[in-house]
Amino acid sequence: MIDLTDKSAIRAATRAARARFVAAHGRVVPCPAPFRTLLSHGLTVASYVPVGSEADPMTLARVAVEAGCAIALPHVVDRATPIRFLAWDTEAALAAGPFGLSQPHDHAAELEPDIILTPLVAFTRALDRLGQGAGHYDRAFARFPDAKRIGVALSAQEVKALPVDPWDMPLHAIATEREWITA
Repeated sequence: MIDLTDKSAIRAATRAARARFVAAHGRVVPCPAPFRTLLSHGLTVASYVPVGSEADPMTLARVAVEAGCAIALPHVVDRATPIRFLAWDTEAALAAGPFGLSQPHDHAAELEPDIILTPLVAFTRALDRLGQGAGHYDRAFARFPDAKRIGVALSAQEVKALPVDPWDMPLHAIATEREWITA
């Protein structure tokens, strides 16, 4: 049983559960119909390239491109520096970044996201999230408070509760391989 007050223990348990799930079922998250309703021509959707067993949001990103949205990906310098969302042409080559990330080259234009697709380590039905622990997305949410915060995860990452800090901003929705979760 996981100690739901210990973020490190939760991360370890849900990463292991996610890896087992991916080995058996894959990591692609299909595009749920409610996500499509958020899209319109000219919006910017921040997505990400999955690392390891992270849920794959690329189907959602492709649907956003088809709807006329621009795609941005996070550009990470190090653990302490806030991420920037840089424009990405889905056919363009990506650069190797820290932590095994694939990201746009640093000369790409910085964009302000309207929707942020967020990788998760764990989540709850109350739309609380647990990330990698560096605070990159917490700082991005604070910087872009009007952006829709959409978590992308696999159902195996769901937990009953998470410790919530004062700076944590809940998600607006979570897309999994099974469902679209809202409050």
